[in-house]
Amino acid sequence: MKGIFQKLINRRNFVGSTAGLAAGFSLLPITSLADDDLGPADEINIIGPREGYSTQIGIFVSMLDWMRQSVIRSVYGLTQADLDFLPDPEANTIGALLLHLAATDVIYQDLTFYGLQDFSDTNKEKWSVPMGLGDEGRKQIKGHDLEYYLSSLKEVREKTLAEFKKRDDKWLAEVDPSFFGGKPTNNYCKWFHVCEHEANHRGQITVIRKRLPGKKAGND
Repeated sequence: MKGIFQKLINRRNFVGSTAGLAAGFSLLPITSLADDDLGPADEINIIGPREGYSTQIGIFVSMLDWMRQSVIRSVYGLTQADLDFLPDPEANTIGALLLHLAATDVIYQDLTFYGLQDFSDTNKEKWSVPMGLGDEGRKQIKGHDLEYYLSSLKEVREKTLAEFKKRDDKWLAEVDPSFFGGKPTNNYCKWFHVCEHEANHRGQITVIRKRLPGKKAGND
């Protein structure tokens, strides 16, 4: 593992910028790395470029993959009753949080890949409740087994990854003049939010799991 990182550092120095991008945004050099620098595809703990993606997008995909595996581990073995467990009247169930993560992928697909300002009409009908959660989420998102939620996450993420393969590091650095807090925000930051959002809810899932009747949380 150390050897792969050392090659990346020695050959690219992890510095540099891409000419012609928005001012102030630095990237790793976008030169493609050799296949032997990518590491085996099953090495989830190697954060780095991934075959089939531009360099920066591939590195980010490796982060998304790692975070998603963490979420999946956190819900392993849960029953339908566990997934529907509501720790208090104002909380969300684990099932609802999983569907919310899928909805987040979908809305950022619409925002960044298709240039929309919100969900498409079709996606709004399917995903607005999981996105908003709250009372409607508590009423509607229940009665599903774990496979239902994991399949939803997988289907949506596969579309995200397919769209990433169509784009390059220049696209990742493109700046929206007014997004988070009305401030300039690039596509990298928008998708980084999706990743850290998943980490946030993974923490909530762990807390809820500790409160499941007769259950103990596994290792984080």
